[in-house]
Amino acid sequence: MRILLKLSGEALAGDKKTGFDEPTVRKVAKQVQEITQSGTQVGIVIGGGNFWRGRTSESIDRVKADQIGMLATIMNCIYVSEIFRSEGMNTAILTPFECGSFTKLFSKDRAQKYFSKNMVVFFAGGTGHPYFSTDTGVVLRAVEVEADMILLAKAIDGVYDSDPAVNPNAKRYDKITIDDVVAQNLQVVDMTASILARDNHMPMRVFALQEEGSIVKAVSGNFNGTTVEA
Repeated sequence: MRILLKLSGEALAGDKKTGFDEPTVRKVAKQVQEITQSGTQVGIVIGGGNFWRGRTSESIDRVKADQIGMLATIMNCIYVSEIFRSEGMNTAILTPFECGSFTKLFSKDRAQKYFSKNMVVFFAGGTGHPYFSTDTGVVLRAVEVEADMILLAKAIDGVYDSDPAVNPNAKRYDKITIDDVVAQNLQVVDMTASILARDNHMPMRVFALQEEGSIVKAVSGNFNGTTVEA
């Protein structure tokens, strides 16, 4: 089985809200190591929100803001990759544009080669284009490398019919179809990513990263969260 794991940059920062929280990253690393040792191939996409939230700035051109965000995801992947390596895993970082000696240029063939060697593959730099989020990036890469599913590790434990931070009576779905996600405009991933997942029949599992062992549980299917059926 091959999965793509999406981590938010904010989650990596822990309580600090910015930069990196190494204990949090090591917990992720140990879970990914357990998954890969069981034979599952793992790709990872990381957001850049622990460094940059460019869409909230009106002073910077949107294209430039998105480019800064792409670079933030590369910094995150380099850091997390090194923590993974310190835990004994082999890793590779692929980007959609040349990045000197820091990363390798993405191609499906290169990703497949790394997966076949049981390496954890980090997909950094988003899609390489402005106006596309890392949500779209993870769905795009999942489709391209023929992943079996996407795991969305979030600050919230699943998909709700309304914002549980605002509505205490919000209902969490155990299962929901991607068609319903699109029709109801539910905030699982952004709309571009939702439609791409729907059109390419890419299932997702949504869960809270901070729950103990949540990534391992999500891979097994016996987890506390929401399954989004394609």
